[in-house]
Amino acid sequence: MRTLETLPQARFLNDAIPGCRAVPIKKGRQQMKKEKAVELKALRHDVAGADLGSREHFVCAPALQGKGRDVEKFGSFTAELFRMVDWLKARGVKSVAMESTGVYWISVYEVLESRGLDVLLVNARALLNVPGRKTDVLDCQWIQMFHSCGLLKGAFRPADEVCALRALIRERNTLTRESSNWINRMQKCMDQMNIRVHHAVSDISGATGMAIVRAIVAGERDPVVLAGFRNVRCHKTAGQIAEHLRGNWRAEHLFALKQGLKMYDFIQARKEEFDAQIMQTLKEMEQRSADGQPVPPLPQKEKMKAIKRRRQQPMREALYRMSGADLTTIDGVGVETAETVLSEVGTDLASFPTEHHFVSYLKLAPKQAISGGKPLSGKKPMSTSTRVGLALRVAANTLRTSKTALGAEFRRLSRLKGAGVAVFAMARKLAILIYRLLKFGQVYLDKGVESYEERFRKRRIIACRHMAASLGLNIVEEQQVTA
Repeated sequence: MRTLETLPQARFLNDAIPGCRAVPIKKGRQQMKKEKAVELKALRHDVAGADLGSREHFVCAPALQGKGRDVEKFGSFTAELFRMVDWLKARGVKSVAMESTGVYWISVYEVLESRGLDVLLVNARALLNVPGRKTDVLDCQWIQMFHSCGLLKGAFRPADEVCALRALIRERNTLTRESSNWINRMQKCMDQMNIRVHHAVSDISGATGMAIVRAIVAGERDPVVLAGFRNVRCHKTAGQIAEHLRGNWRAEHLFALKQGLKMYDFIQARKEEFDAQIMQTLKEMEQRSADGQPVPPLPQKEKMKAIKRRRQQPMREALYRMSGADLTTIDGVGVETAETVLSEVGTDLASFPTEHHFVSYLKLAPKQAISGGKPLSGKKPMSTSTRVGLALRVAANTLRTSKTALGAEFRRLSRLKGAGVAVFAMARKLAILIYRLLKFGQVYLDKGVESYEERFRKRRIIACRHMAASLGLNIVEEQQVTA
């Protein structure tokens, strides 16, 4: 084999320049060793992939002969879903991965799970950039291949009884939003008649506001008589309220107001039925350890009075017996927030190994995209909040005027970073406290504003001493001299 030193050019250089030796130089592009492409190895062979639709479902599973894969099309009827289960079990499938497409996956998920199959619900975003033309037949094959290689991560789904409770509470919340819509419509009808009920009272849906609206629909037009429905807790006098109730009574607006009130009452009646069903579901979910035990009173007396005034005490007791923990003991967390948390994630948080996983699932973990060592500006991807995250943000916003340690921390963060950052940070803090209470039984204890301020003062003193030491100075704390 000839080396570079044996070439004629190398011998010429060695002879022409005494004491020098030609160094081997590679001309052209360096030849790289040919390596075999890394192939994806299947970790499991007893898995299937399903691409779901409104009219038909495509499923890919291992072939009966043991080599290759089969793709089958199934209808969306219930009988077809049962045929899908039999087809999968005939091929020895134990786990099925499917896309979370709209609401079409719910019935398929429940049927497969009821027949003993492990179902993996996958976000469709993870399968958008696969190569090739996108079709239903190819999608189910990609899902099956990724699932067999262990490349798919399933979404969190609570226990079946929690899912039933979650469905009821979500529908009840939808009715609440619709009732608010009809309140706005009734207010618009009265505004067109120059009846300023929303100026006379703070809340038109309160006791005084609804009493005035019902009296107007019943035919009362005298503002003095209408002002007589004033509740004793109203800040304005009857004379001040009567000035807002002198209007132009037009038949078309009165008719629209009457229909709006009927719709509002109809929705309220449906909400009561949902509340009864929710209470029944919570009673069936009661833990044996909390069965029949009285709910301990809240240490916050004002919060306890507000819960009783809003008639939320029965729901608070039901949630306590269902979970074995009282989330309302945490400052800022009310009955509505506790109801949202327990209906969305349940009481079993084993799917979240640490509190950081729980916070990340709620989209409350701070995230800054960095490229080339520089932070990227613009909207963060997947920054929309979950239902629990949104409820905790609303709960954190109530800490603005709270005379507690959490309230003091909110105000400090608001001064330093702004109100938006403070709401996000305190929502994350509430999520951590809820996680510790549900998983470890760590009860929240408020140390008070003074304790938090003193602890923060000591931290500032330590930081100042470190800064002074770096400058070669020493800080001496002044002692109060007593006469």
